[in-house]
Amino acid sequence: MAPMAASTTPLADINRPDVLAEVNAVFDSYETALVGNDVAVLDELFWHSPLTLRYGAGENLYGFEAIQAFRQGRPAGNLARTVTARQITTFGKHMAVAHIEFRRDGSERIGRQSQTWVRMPEGWRVVSAHVSLML
Repeated sequence: MAPMAASTTPLADINRPDVLAEVNAVFDSYETALVGNDVAVLDELFWHSPLTLRYGAGENLYGFEAIQAFRQGRPAGNLARTVTARQITTFGKHMAVAHIEFRRDGSERIGRQSQTWVRMPEGWRVVSAHVSLML
């Protein structure tokens, strides 16, 4: 096993206010699109690559095309949710992680969502996502 390299992101570049504001704004766009089932915006915000992945509460999706097909086939009802905790952390100007806890309207179960965002030439895109429900 190769030795671990030292961090190359100076502490001053973690949660830079300008980058954090950008990621919070794009995350808000994602959340609005998700609960409104705006598939076009959701598709736009995921990296269009076979390397993109999304682990859902009941599915493992590898590649943008699988994620897109899932979104197109998903029922559009009962998508409303309340975000109960949120933490976004940025690293430099090009990478961020977003974590939330949520509750679906009418449910007591706690959901969790993690996303890795990367600034691509076309803008911020989700490259990896994980959604799970606590039992």
